[in-house]
Amino acid sequence: MSNSIKTLAVAGSLAAALSAHGATPAAAQEAKEKCYGVALAGQNDCAAGPGTTCAGTSKVDYQGNAWKLVPAGTCTTMELPDGRTGSLEPLDRDLPRG
Repeated sequence: MSNSIKTLAVAGSLAAALSAHGATPAAAQEAKEKCYGVALAGQNDCAAGPGTTCAGTSKVDYQGNAWKLVPAGTCTTMELPDGRTGSLEPLDRDLPRG
């Protein structure tokens, strides 16, 4: 194989690899939003209100002041038990006692 063909093959492989690498971060950065009242106990992403510090510190399922990152546009339409819905703002429901 001639040097020019090898050079083209390497350049093509490098271009394909860089192209694929460039697409990965964009896909990983899918738009997300904070959704309050949808996390199970201990599975919130952060800021679970008074008495908690951050991720994994919510005390009850669907705690209203604890949030989870969800795909943008899905928060208020998620199906939760007992007619609950997620909220883009903190809620006063399902707060831990004491």
